[in-house]
Amino acid sequence: MSLPLFCCLMALVTLATIGSPIPLAMIVSAIVYLAVKGQDLGLAAEQIIQGLYDSFVILAIPLFIVAANFMNAGTISDRLTAFCLAIVGRLKGGLGHVNVVTSLIFAGMSGSAVADIVGMGKMSINMMIKDNRYPLGYAAAITAATAVIGPIIPPSIPMVLYSIVSDASIGYLFLGGVIPGLMMTAAMMALNSYMAHKMNVPLEEPVPLREIPAVTLKALPALLMPVILLAGIYGGATTPTEAAAIAAAYAFLVAAFFYRALSFSSIRRVMHDSVRSSASVGLIIGSALIFNYIVASENIPAQVQQLMKGVDISPLVFLLMLNVLFLVLGTILDAATIILVILPVFIPTAKALGIDLVHFGVVSVVNCMIGLITPPYGVLLFVLNAVTGIPLKVIIKAIWPWVATLIVTLLVMIIFPETVLWLPRQFGYSG
Repeated sequence: MSLPLFCCLMALVTLATIGSPIPLAMIVSAIVYLAVKGQDLGLAAEQIIQGLYDSFVILAIPLFIVAANFMNAGTISDRLTAFCLAIVGRLKGGLGHVNVVTSLIFAGMSGSAVADIVGMGKMSINMMIKDNRYPLGYAAAITAATAVIGPIIPPSIPMVLYSIVSDASIGYLFLGGVIPGLMMTAAMMALNSYMAHKMNVPLEEPVPLREIPAVTLKALPALLMPVILLAGIYGGATTPTEAAAIAAAYAFLVAAFFYRALSFSSIRRVMHDSVRSSASVGLIIGSALIFNYIVASENIPAQVQQLMKGVDISPLVFLLMLNVLFLVLGTILDAATIILVILPVFIPTAKALGIDLVHFGVVSVVNCMIGLITPPYGVLLFVLNAVTGIPLKVIIKAIWPWVATLIVTLLVMIIFPETVLWLPRQFGYSG
């Protein structure tokens, strides 16, 4: 390890230990690297600006954030919940199933797990714990776990980030996330059904069949959003970035004119929140860009690839080992940092081993999303605590069966690549 890299890592560890935000710690440690190496300190700003302005696809991120925030500002949560209650509420563990399916549908609008928690979390939990139907910890845990589906079903902000560092097609990544997202949904519904029978949860009053068409009609504009988004991309009419702009405009029109749920003050609040969220993501991307310059300067990916050449390892074993590493890192790092900084180090090795980059990307994103609910530092657990006031120890105690279920689902995706690649190949993907 060179002296500049050693000083950089020491600065990063020191700043992170004293509680500095990770993106700021990365930028400062990158400047330390440049100073020790004797390079122009302005190179840090140059790398960040060039990286941000050279990637047109980055524009999709703030647009998806705006779309999700407009949907949250409208009455979409109530309408989606009513629709899901009519469809799956009559089953054993009905409100748990409603929680899962609502997150699945909302995933097609937001691309963000945090947006799912903020938009649906409190209402879903209150509905489940009313009249002591479900324990508080169980309701909180299933709400946190189902939010993980958000970035897997397209659109997906983490997959956009992965596309930036890997040059993999966003369109095929989005398609690759569909079946894994449905698998995660089915696995969590199965666990919820088992737990509901174990807790002897009473059946909910079924919604009469004659009312289902009216409930569906009220939710239809929201249900159409992912259809319009994906049709534009895979029909060749729009790029993913243009589709994100259409999604933002559609979300505004639906919330403002169809649901009539927006005032001037709420529009201002939506834009303000979107700017803040976009700035946070932009800071993470910027810090990753300069850090990736350091990784390239030190030739770390080539060194890792050379090291792996000396080891007789199969692609499957490599994926399993790497996913164990990511699961561990997910307990202490946020998903964006893993995707933008750590993942690029292993992409050349994955290519050399013949691992498909769409499969690699989807599996990695799923892994990072599981990290969002993995104690001790699962981001979604803290967000849920802030939104609902439920003590962290209550959430953490109940979250483990859901983490285990998602890890088993991830293992299936790793062992059977077709679970990810089948749908992209139906649309012409040749990887």
